[in-house]
Amino acid sequence: MVRAAWVIVLVLILSGCGKATNVVPDVAVNLNLPLTDPRLINLSSSGRAVIINGYGVSGLVLYRTILNGYVAYDRCSTVNPENRCAVVLDEGAFTVTDPCSGAKFLLEDGSPAKAPATLSLKQYTVRVSGITLQVTN
Repeated sequence: MVRAAWVIVLVLILSGCGKATNVVPDVAVNLNLPLTDPRLINLSSSGRAVIINGYGVSGLVLYRTILNGYVAYDRCSTVNPENRCAVVLDEGAFTVTDPCSGAKFLLEDGSPAKAPATLSLKQYTVRVSGITLQVTN
């Protein structure tokens, strides 16, 4: 009886030691841009998006929501994130596509819009303070 209990405990411990898969790695992001920055000019109206390279795992997608808020996502696709495939903006800028898998994601909330995507894009915190846009995690 005691031996059976030890076997169960051992199985539970070993099953919890597996490596997480399909997770975009955590990297520090601290981006501060004035809203007048030329890279943000395309965000002057809702439903528009821009790419900012050099931050996150594969760069950032900044999007101006329908309600005129801002969201930021890592460009690293959640489909096979170990490949670090960067999503690209689709025409109309309401979605992005993973060119490696064909998966699509909605920019309004980062959710999957087309298979094989099952996980949302990794989202960062966005704050606007005065005339500065800040993206952090």
